[in-house]
Amino acid sequence: MSKRHSVKHKIDRRMGENIWGRPKSPVNKREYGPGQHGQRRKGKLSDFGVQLRAKQKLKGYYGNISEKQFQKVYTEASRMKGDTSENLIGLLERRLDAIVYRAKFVPTVFAARQFVSHGHVKVNGKRVTIGSYRCRPGDVIEVRERSKQMVLVLEAAQSGERDVPDYIDADHGKMTATFARIPSFSEVPYPVQMEPNLVVEFYSR
Repeated sequence: MSKRHSVKHKIDRRMGENIWGRPKSPVNKREYGPGQHGQRRKGKLSDFGVQLRAKQKLKGYYGNISEKQFQKVYTEASRMKGDTSENLIGLLERRLDAIVYRAKFVPTVFAARQFVSHGHVKVNGKRVTIGSYRCRPGDVIEVRERSKQMVLVLEAAQSGERDVPDYIDADHGKMTATFARIPSFSEVPYPVQMEPNLVVEFYSR
């Protein structure tokens, strides 16, 4: 098992939920944490513990973003007008790797980050290699011509595991996607319940 997959599965088991909704997640068979003490009965979480888990789950969903980077996104969201939790989700969904994943160009958000960093993606005709690159409404994301026939890309586009959300207009024939608009929290198709309001409470302590 690759390090990338082992990390992904470890996050699932630590959270006790199939965060990405993948059929091969170990949580589908073992609904307890990893390690020799994983099956011990869990005590009730404190308010801090609940908030921490909500943060870890949301951070993990977007490819296990580093704490420093995630906190930076939160700080920016808190300075924007409007609801901080909605702003936070909007900023996370504007990440290039998140859009590549949502558009079904790759099977996982981890693969999306690697796909971008290896130079397979263009934004408005220019190659971008930074997964955290922030897209704007109207931006056109496309798979580079020489990358369109990669098995990874073709299999992801044909997969029935998930659908492309309404705020992304994807054309799998041309392997292009337009980021139509910044979504609200309720529009984002998370496989499990996310609680950005608890993330805001965690950082507001």
